[in-house]
Amino acid sequence: MGVKENLDHIKSTFSSASCLLIAVSKTKPVSAIQEAYEAGIRDFGENKVQEMAEKAPQLPQDIRWHMIGHLQRNKVKFIASFVHLIHGVDSLRLLEQINKEGKKVGRVISCLLQIHIAKEESKFGLDEQELEEILFGNDVRQMEHIRIVGLMGMATNTADTSVVQNEFSYLRALLEKYSRENLPPQIALKELSMGMSGDYKIAQEEGSTMVRIGSAIFGERNTK
Repeated sequence: MGVKENLDHIKSTFSSASCLLIAVSKTKPVSAIQEAYEAGIRDFGENKVQEMAEKAPQLPQDIRWHMIGHLQRNKVKFIASFVHLIHGVDSLRLLEQINKEGKKVGRVISCLLQIHIAKEESKFGLDEQELEEILFGNDVRQMEHIRIVGLMGMATNTADTSVVQNEFSYLRALLEKYSRENLPPQIALKELSMGMSGDYKIAQEEGSTMVRIGSAIFGERNTK
C-alpha cells in the first residue's frame, strides 16, 4: 500500500477522533513527506536537527514540525525559528537553551517534558522528582520564550502489552496530577505525547492526545 492508503488504514483504527497523528518522517525523502501532506497530514516529526532543517525549506510552509528525538543544546538554534513543538525536553539546561534561542528569534517555543517511563535505561527522560523541580522551581518562571504544554514518554519495547499499558497509565496520571497544581503561566499541561506505530492503540486508550507514527505510514526506516 502507498502512503495515502496506509494513512487511511491507520485513521480507521483510531479510537480517539481528537488524537493528533504526527507522521514521523525521519530518514524519509521530501517526496514521501509531500505525498503524506497531499493526503492531509500537516504534522511531521523528525529526530535529527540537520534533517529537519534541510527538509523544512523544501516543503509547504504550513507544515508543523515536531522535534521528537533527543535534542542537544548546541543544535536548538538551527530549528528555533520554525519548530512547532519540541517533544523531548529532558533537562532544565535544555529548557534554558530553548528559551535563549526563542528570545533571539522573537518566538515562544512550545515544549513537552519527556518523562522516563520505560524499563530500558537507554531511553531519556526526567523522573518525577526532576519533573517537580522544573514545574515548581523559580527558573521556569523567568523564561518568557518557552511554553510547557504537556508531557511525552516512550514505553518499553516489549510484546507484553500490560507493561506498555501500565507505563502509559502512569504518564497520564502524572499529567492529571500536576495539571491540577497552581503552576506558572508558562506551563499548561494539556498534551500527552505517547504511542508509536507498535503501541498507538494502547496509548489512545490511556489518553494520548498525539501519537508519533512512522513505519506504519512510510514503511520501514531508511538506514543511512
